[in-house]
Amino acid sequence: MHDLDAFIAGLPKAELHLHIEGSLEPEQMFAFAQRNNVPIPFASVEEVRAAYEFSNLQDFLDIYYAGADVLRTEEDFRDLALAYFERVAEDGVVHAEIFFDPQTHTHRGIPFGVVANGLLAGMDEAEQRLGISSKLILCFLRHLDEEDAFKTLTQAQPWLDRIAGVGLDSSEVGHPPSKFERVFAAAAAMGLKRVAHAGEEGPPAYVHEALDLLAVDRLDHGNRSLEDPALVARLARSSMTLTVCPLSNVKLCNVASVDVHPIDRMLELGLRATVNSDDPAYFGGYVADNYRAIARGRALSKRDLVTLARNSFLGSFLSDEEVATHLARVDAYAEEHA
Repeated sequence: MHDLDAFIAGLPKAELHLHIEGSLEPEQMFAFAQRNNVPIPFASVEEVRAAYEFSNLQDFLDIYYAGADVLRTEEDFRDLALAYFERVAEDGVVHAEIFFDPQTHTHRGIPFGVVANGLLAGMDEAEQRLGISSKLILCFLRHLDEEDAFKTLTQAQPWLDRIAGVGLDSSEVGHPPSKFERVFAAAAAMGLKRVAHAGEEGPPAYVHEALDLLAVDRLDHGNRSLEDPALVARLARSSMTLTVCPLSNVKLCNVASVDVHPIDRMLELGLRATVNSDDPAYFGGYVADNYRAIARGRALSKRDLVTLARNSFLGSFLSDEEVATHLARVDAYAEEHA
């Protein structure tokens, strides 16, 4: 299997579903807490790691928001972003489109600019030092109201030249995409791309809403679309990209195990599925770990893995010229390692 691991690590790929706050490793949480003199209810890195055990989305979100509290300064956000890029450079990631949750920070008194400037500094340094390009996507927290989302969009105005799009995350059930139809229309009018978490824990109806009401350019998760054959056909015919997160699906008990993950079925059905890590510090693996897990669990071929990597660029918000360059690299790599 070692040969396949090496193939996966070297395969050029993009990551399209990554919450930067979810890349906060236990060691970082501890270090930032000490640096900023923020009390945390853990005596050691081991205790933090033990707390990263949970069985559903809400339990995860509780520890996720507690962890985010140690992030206070531009330097923290820069260091967080840079640590992620340094880690995924080993995974063959050459482009990443990362989510951030400004409301998680503004609600505790951290100015929007501290978050945005810190992340952008880390992104810029990663491009210069590691050659990894990236884009920033502002996510609205769906458990908060529409008014709060509009307020966040207003706060983002000075940085819109550096923000590629808006997304929708946090607790899905009970917070349908329709709740944010107007704020997504406002974002579209500003020229921003739109993505949304739908069909992770929520029903196929939420996916329909994301498509029809939010006019998303990309669908985050989307697993439960498979329950609706007409929806699957629609997604396939429109080449809608799905940002699938296998280890996250298992960790949050949305899929029983990697061995029964539907990723290969998605490809067979003609869906433009991609593989991503979601919140890698919490869900047990970065993007290459996700590729390795499904390659083993579903006996994927090198050709399947190449398709997933190609899909990651086809689904990105890069220009056609940039995508063509990346696809040529993937194809050359595949040929070399055939």
